[in-house]
Amino acid sequence: METSGAAALHDNEPHHNDIAHRLNWLRAGVLGANDGIVSVAAIVVGVAGVTTDSGPILIAGAAGVVGGAISMALGEYVSVSSQKDSQQALIEKERRELAEQPEEELAELAAIYQGKGLSPETAHTVATELTAHDALGAHLSAELHIDETDIVSPWHAAFASATAFLIGAILPMLAILLPPENIRVPLTFAAVLVALAATGAIGAWIGGGSKLKAAVRVVIGGAAALVATFLIGSWLGASGITT
Repeated sequence: METSGAAALHDNEPHHNDIAHRLNWLRAGVLGANDGIVSVAAIVVGVAGVTTDSGPILIAGAAGVVGGAISMALGEYVSVSSQKDSQQALIEKERRELAEQPEEELAELAAIYQGKGLSPETAHTVATELTAHDALGAHLSAELHIDETDIVSPWHAAFASATAFLIGAILPMLAILLPPENIRVPLTFAAVLVALAATGAIGAWIGGGSKLKAAVRVVIGGAAALVATFLIGSWLGASGITT
């Protein structure tokens, strides 16, 4: 009864790998939203420096939203696919080694636990029991820190990245299109910088860093991008190149 109770308690408790996995996804979502805010805001503010007509601003912003979301999804898909291929290759290599040289693999697993501080006898006992329960899982965890059931899907990663970008891109689009022409640019600046401060602080909170420092860094970077694109747009409009 005690063993089954302990097992049930273990199953109900959050595991470190699960928490780390969720935090990584949350961090990636925050970064994707941050990218959507900055990228689209820079585009629409740059166009607003050339013209006050809502049509070109909407077209440029929409193109930035669609192109940016697709680019984010594609980049994440390629990156995670490469990671998945590498993990699967390592899993297959470990599975093959276990089938071809089980005694050597058992000794290797025991050596790993002995290196963590267990006595040779205890390390061998642990390795033997883990091998009897799940040899592949034991080696993947101890040697490679891989969980065979926890490999990220490239499609899920691509969808999450594109969604985060789209969510972030909504703010600058609304801020530049809804207000009157005379306040749309300063209002967009203000809304974007506040949002960037929030995403920077959230990202720092997830990573356990300084929220103030992270917020200041991302606000300075975002402000520099907005100022640069607005000045370039204004210069192009004044120069007559765009007419």
